[in-house]
Amino acid sequence: MGSAKWHAIMISLPHQGHINPFVHLALKLASKGFTVTFVHLESVHYKLGREADPFSEARRSGLDIRYATIGDGLPLEFDRDLHFEEHWRVMMRDFPARVDEFVGKAMRSDPDWEYLLVTDTFYPWPAVVAPKYNLVNVSFWTQTALTFALPYHWHLLQLNGHFPCKDKMEEEIDYIPGVESINTKDVMSYLKESGVSSIVTKAMAAAFDAVKSADFILHNTMHELEPQTLSALHKYQPNYAVGPLNFSKNLHHSAVSNSLWSEADCTDWLRSKPPASVLYVSFGSFIHTTKQVMEELAHGLLLSGVDFVWVIRPGILSSGDADALPEGFGDEIKGKGLVVPWCNQIRVLSNPAVGGFLTHCGWNSTLESMWCGVPMICYPIAYDQTANRKLVIEKWKFGVNLCDGERLDRAEIAEKIKGFMSGASLEKLRQEATKLKAAMEKALEFDGSSERNFDRFVEDLKAKIVDVKSRVAREIR
Repeated sequence: MGSAKWHAIMISLPHQGHINPFVHLALKLASKGFTVTFVHLESVHYKLGREADPFSEARRSGLDIRYATIGDGLPLEFDRDLHFEEHWRVMMRDFPARVDEFVGKAMRSDPDWEYLLVTDTFYPWPAVVAPKYNLVNVSFWTQTALTFALPYHWHLLQLNGHFPCKDKMEEEIDYIPGVESINTKDVMSYLKESGVSSIVTKAMAAAFDAVKSADFILHNTMHELEPQTLSALHKYQPNYAVGPLNFSKNLHHSAVSNSLWSEADCTDWLRSKPPASVLYVSFGSFIHTTKQVMEELAHGLLLSGVDFVWVIRPGILSSGDADALPEGFGDEIKGKGLVVPWCNQIRVLSNPAVGGFLTHCGWNSTLESMWCGVPMICYPIAYDQTANRKLVIEKWKFGVNLCDGERLDRAEIAEKIKGFMSGASLEKLRQEATKLKAAMEKALEFDGSSERNFDRFVEDLKAKIVDVKSRVAREIR
């Protein structure tokens, strides 16, 4: 077994919030002696830069990570973010056959390797491709264990009349194993009535049906954050909390290029600001919003009088309009605000000048805020973000809610920001964030829970590969 050649084919979802942890999982597996073929969609490679190989530096350090691309059947210039539904209809229809072809060709080109498949849980096709090629099937969930457990028990939600949840209904869901009571208003958008016909709900239903055939499920969280949920899930299938992988020790973080946009450097501007005085504002890499939301938020920031860095990525408006801000906003914020199209979020959050984070509550952003000990103002927009807000505010207690209701009001925003950045409550929130940061650092130590779980996963994975190989050999005989 010691001389076996393990080769993981890894395929992430083509979105920044999934790519980041997947890249670090690839580094982690390679650091344990696995050969990795990391597969990007051609459209992602195109965004990174046509000559880009995100692992070239990691290879120079001795890690065996190969890089490949697969097309999704759409032209490179097609705007996949703006036309999300159309993109995912094509992905559901055409991508599985492309992956099947890629995997078959890879295995035929070098049959001496012991291959396995490591894919995003959002993909339903591994349940078909893995058994076809006798591959061990590893599913990687890049979000919280809570947002895995709810759709994992889809049948219980249906049985209790909570799938789909009526949009305005507020009832407690208290029957999901390992999950504390959660109100229907806090569940993910694709479980609600307004989202039931979307391609996301269709894809999720197929994916969570398929994941029940996975050999292993990895979670980009740590046991200390969601112990009951993770323990309950482990009773059904082998589940391992191995995160947050983005911060794993002794990996070549600086050697990996995985940002889909050019990053502005905010360091000089932040250097001119007092400690903990700046509010960092970002809605992440994928979510779209409306002109009304952006205008109310812009005026709210101005009225608050708080210094801020605001990330407004290209294409953030659901309408496709290029101009997201009120006319003259740039002139009004001189000295008080800095608006950038993208930045290195960890670098900004870890700057001493930053005191808070107004965020959509995406899981990567939540982990990064936690890692830097920065309290959050939560403004979830879609998908898993309302459930993440519940965890941040009620369970982990290092954030506050921006507003209630669907429409933002500039005066309400200003009061919330002023109270958050200057009130005595900020210190309490900061203390809770600091505790979480310490717990995260401990989990990632060599004897920490996430490191132990990853080592256990690797041992179990190798044993499973040997079992599959033996079974196949018996079947051939």
